[in-house]
Amino acid sequence: MNPEKDFAPLTPNIVRALNDKLYEKRKVAALEIEKLVREFVAQNNTVQIKHVIQTLSQEFALSQHPHSRKGGLIGLAACSIALGKDSGLYLKELIEPVLTCFNDADSRLRYYACEALYNIVKVARGAVLPHFNVLFDGLSKLAADPDPNVKSGSELLDRLLKDIVTESNKFDLVGFIPLLRERIYSNNQYARQFIISWILVLESVPDINLLDYLPEILDGLFQILGDNGKEIRKMCEVVLGEFLKEIKKNPSSVKFAEMANILVIHCQTTDDLIQLTAMCWMREFIQLAGRAMLPYSSGILTAVLPCLAYDDRKKSIKEVANVCNQSLMKLVTPEDDEPEEPKPVVQRQADPNPDDSLAKQEGTGSGGPDVSCDSSFSSGISVFSPASTERAPVTLHLDGIVQVLNCHLSDMAIGMMTRIAVLKWLYHLYIKTPRKMFRHTDSLFPILLQTLSDESDEVILKDLEVLAEIASSPAGQTEDPGPLDGPDLQASYSKLQVSTPGRAGLLTTPSTKGLECSPSTPTMNSYLQAPSPPGSCGPLAWPTSGLKLDDSVSLELPGTWTVNAFLGLNLQFDSCSRGHVSPPPSPQIICFSLWFISRSQQPMLAISEAELRGTSRARQSLVSPGPPPGVLCP
Repeated sequence: MNPEKDFAPLTPNIVRALNDKLYEKRKVAALEIEKLVREFVAQNNTVQIKHVIQTLSQEFALSQHPHSRKGGLIGLAACSIALGKDSGLYLKELIEPVLTCFNDADSRLRYYACEALYNIVKVARGAVLPHFNVLFDGLSKLAADPDPNVKSGSELLDRLLKDIVTESNKFDLVGFIPLLRERIYSNNQYARQFIISWILVLESVPDINLLDYLPEILDGLFQILGDNGKEIRKMCEVVLGEFLKEIKKNPSSVKFAEMANILVIHCQTTDDLIQLTAMCWMREFIQLAGRAMLPYSSGILTAVLPCLAYDDRKKSIKEVANVCNQSLMKLVTPEDDEPEEPKPVVQRQADPNPDDSLAKQEGTGSGGPDVSCDSSFSSGISVFSPASTERAPVTLHLDGIVQVLNCHLSDMAIGMMTRIAVLKWLYHLYIKTPRKMFRHTDSLFPILLQTLSDESDEVILKDLEVLAEIASSPAGQTEDPGPLDGPDLQASYSKLQVSTPGRAGLLTTPSTKGLECSPSTPTMNSYLQAPSPPGSCGPLAWPTSGLKLDDSVSLELPGTWTVNAFLGLNLQFDSCSRGHVSPPPSPQIICFSLWFISRSQQPMLAISEAELRGTSRARQSLVSPGPPPGVLCP
């Protein structure tokens, strides 16, 4: 610094002391500056006040010499003290050079900058709020400072600033949110702790409604929840808990749609705490928002379904996921099967035919999000269009839901409970929305047949329920199918009606596990037995003794229906007695095949036995009209 330069109104003694390396001498100079500025304030000499502040800023605080910078910082603090309540008129000139020193390489200088800013803010109080963003930005950097003294000084300044914000009702939350959204993604644990502490303070202020801006910071909060520090994780849990309480109190003001995708993402994380917390939020969202969450069903199912197969190590997550799944399923109602565009009343009255209604429905596309069929569902996160902010009716789009269900059912590595949940969803959708689901039957049917080879009996039985509902659904049937191939075939068609004893009679073979556990449903409790055609061996049943036939068996249905099953099994019977099957094919497979044929009203249907059973012995099952050669007793 040039000693001959004129720094008036600062005297040469003040200038010399400000440049001294000793703190005590710089402090004496600061007292002289305070006295000088008070005189200018008394004289209302704003020009001289601005000149003093500018000199201290440009010639000292921003000087290249470290001692001069220290002198400039203490001089600016002295000016603020002298100005008192009038310091608000000069805050920009006072604050900016101090904040610049926050980035200084010298830790002592950063500490002095923090001390100077503390004195400036303490005097100005609420007047600093228009400059809150720059102060917050500087403090967030000091919170992660490696020097403990600097960090300690920043904490004092931080507490002072929080007190000011809490006391004031002029805090600009709208202007602060962009900065908060940016800083919340910091990876430094001290910066994260600083951010969380501020969110807690803002949430506690009655005049500040941070809930309106929760979608802006929710993702960052879940990121912080995964911090390695226990204290930070605990603080973040408290913040999220407070927000959730507020959501429950005021659900009408919550932007559920803007946060649904965020929860979907974090419900699929590998961190147990994040996943459990996100799943709890999802549970509350589904219960509070109701049908407003239906547009996000495919994403929610992508996140929830895999959790249903968790073991006891993640029991809490599994239980919450199950509640989410059940709650979401209850949102689907028969009204969702209605056409998306309402038809005129006159047209409905003149056109009662359900097939015509279905045709019109198929004409209106039900668009949905694309969901990847990759076996790793956590990496295939879909983003969905948010629900309309208007109070318009919520439309259920099945495309995305069916894709997710199909993907999970196709993944053989997925857990049994997840596959059962998928089948329950399909059954529920076919019950509640048969017309819309009918469009997806072609894509679902192959995987449903393949699922019959599942190793779990529970999965097979639930799969049979779904297939039964598909076959019996009125959505794909006409009111009058007409003659199949002449009047004889039409007259010979009849449903398979079987009582429970008849079903038990089918299971007199050594393997009786499958069908005994079969649930009794409206579409599956009477499909196993029909009146015996003339010349047959009685009701449909497996033969029990007799001669050996290599690997084929035929069962005749009423009229001219015949099932020829080439199962690769060892069958024994003679021309007048029943044969013995060891081991028998799955009763579910044969019974469902017969039942499905009777309900489908098709003269011919070919189903691969490998699809039905999935065993290496199986070759094929062929259903065709005509008498079976040499199998039924005369």
